[in-house]
Amino acid sequence: MTASMPSTYPFEPTPQWTPLNPKPFLPFRIRGEEFEKPSLPSPRNELFNDDYVVTTHLVPAASPRLTPDIPLLIAPEFSTDASEKKRIVQQLAAEVRNREDLHAQGKLGGEKSEKVLWNCVNRYVKIAPGGKGLTLFLVHAVGFPKEIWEATLRYLLSSPPASLINEVWSWEAVHHGDAALVNEANLNGLYDWRDDARDVAHFLLHYLPEEASSKALPIHLHLLPETVSEYRKTKGFLSRSLVVVGHSFGGSSSIHAVVHFPALFSSVVLLDPVIVPNGPSYPPHLLVIAAARRNSWPSREEALRLFKASPFFGAWHPDVLQLYVTYGLRGDSQGGVKLKVSGIQEALVLANRVPANEAWELLEKLDERVELRWVVPGKPTDKGIWGEQATRVRVWRRPANSSNVVIPSAGHLIVQESPEELAREISAFLESKYGLRSRAHL
Repeated sequence: MTASMPSTYPFEPTPQWTPLNPKPFLPFRIRGEEFEKPSLPSPRNELFNDDYVVTTHLVPAASPRLTPDIPLLIAPEFSTDASEKKRIVQQLAAEVRNREDLHAQGKLGGEKSEKVLWNCVNRYVKIAPGGKGLTLFLVHAVGFPKEIWEATLRYLLSSPPASLINEVWSWEAVHHGDAALVNEANLNGLYDWRDDARDVAHFLLHYLPEEASSKALPIHLHLLPETVSEYRKTKGFLSRSLVVVGHSFGGSSSIHAVVHFPALFSSVVLLDPVIVPNGPSYPPHLLVIAAARRNSWPSREEALRLFKASPFFGAWHPDVLQLYVTYGLRGDSQGGVKLKVSGIQEALVLANRVPANEAWELLEKLDERVELRWVVPGKPTDKGIWGEQATRVRVWRRPANSSNVVIPSAGHLIVQESPEELAREISAFLESKYGLRSRAHL
């Protein structure tokens, strides 16, 4: 099949690599409605713009988990002595890596965790949706809340292709953003990306309402009848065309879900996803940086001031940085603020490597009817998570019905650095594939 868009990077064949033989997708155990339902830390029910309303909802995560119950590592108080702080950070990072290695080798033992966890989602629904329009599903990168997409959405939902979009759902992994606050007492000391993929599939199969409607939804979305979920597994949605946009870790976990339930998906937009043939998922130094990350500040204002002075955060679009300060921080017991996603939780994601390797292998098995649009960075100092040549090869891992585009202004953090350019590229793809000349695809 031929993609609907041209490509920036020409075709490059996949070099030799060592196959992993990915593990089967662990089935869900549907819990029903018998457990206690938590409240939302930051409920929203407001106009997002003139045409869309945003609301916040909770759904149970998939059960059981792929990991056993492991105590959460506690970050020690860092010394003011630089050499002592370095020693503590390196020790913490080594423990995270050791746990991950034991998990990958199947040496941890213990039963799969049955603790109840929750995913938090924002819904942006058109005030007057029409017909079988598009549903966008946004899956964030590691360390960021579901609201991190809102700068991109401001541009996207005010562009002409917004007429195609009935609804947007912004996803939050169990240990991120408000979901991390809801799950605080049950968070694990080990994380497997494939659980995020299972959570995504669990939501799409069992909780995403049948159609986009301006009708208000409950905070706790209702479990759908089994007949509906079973139909979706092989036939997809009756009244939706689903487009997934996944960034970094979120792009990799999205691919796991798409490969196993292709009928649910019309197309996938991958933003520099962490999909690698062998070895670590991320450059190892990033794990150390996460373990050393500052966790608290006297106020949001002080946090914002320091972020702006940082080379890392200073590269972000100012609207995205404000979103991060507003939605990525929480109040603490000292009257200040701290991260919703701790450095430890971020490190657990960065250490997990097998799912990124499996995603590489699974890509060639992805149903060709699901179109792939790769959006990758082109900043001179950052042309992809493992460099430009790796990016050039990665975007052609599944050649059929695939295309790619480079955003020259962005590094790996495309959503954070170039939301307007990203919205423009998503708009162009949606218009090309689903616009007036292509409505038969809906």
